[in-house]
Amino acid sequence: MLVHSVMFQFKEENKEANLARVKTMLEALPQMIETLCSMEVGIDISRSERSFDLVLVSTFDDQAGLDAYVPHPAHQEVVRVIKEVTTLSKVVDYIR
Repeated sequence: MLVHSVMFQFKEENKEANLARVKTMLEALPQMIETLCSMEVGIDISRSERSFDLVLVSTFDDQAGLDAYVPHPAHQEVVRVIKEVTTLSKVVDYIR
């Protein structure tokens, strides 16, 4: 099982609305992308200096599953929106 985790820092402008929009878009992906086994999306509640605004944790059977997910048109549409509303992202991929 491959775990793909990404954290995002959002721009302040329309932050709450953008968080909700991106969360909804991400949560729809498992129904559209066959290789995406699961996805959990969380919005930060701590609001600390160290925290990011949103995290997604998704799972794939293997690297090939993640490789198929990345260019998928539904995923790329979410990426387009995320790039418009975020300032920073960090990723960690690991085998469980």
